[in-house]
Amino acid sequence: MITVAECSSVDEALFLKSMLEGNGITAYVPDEMMAQNAPHVLYAGTGVRVQVAEEDAEIALALIANK
Repeated sequence: MITVAECSSVDEALFLKSMLEGNGITAYVPDEMMAQNAPHVLYAGTGVRVQVAEEDAEIALALIANK
């Protein structure tokens, strides 16, 4: 899995996940539960990650850039 976005909120990450999945790319938000249950821990670091399979990363990055 490759991180294609680091979001400032779980809502933003879930939006990107939905957008990617709407374009046929399976996406994951591995930090979703942490962001909801202990946001102070997560937001002190990198943010809420959106990840895709390595072979989908280039297309995912292009879709995110054009959102």
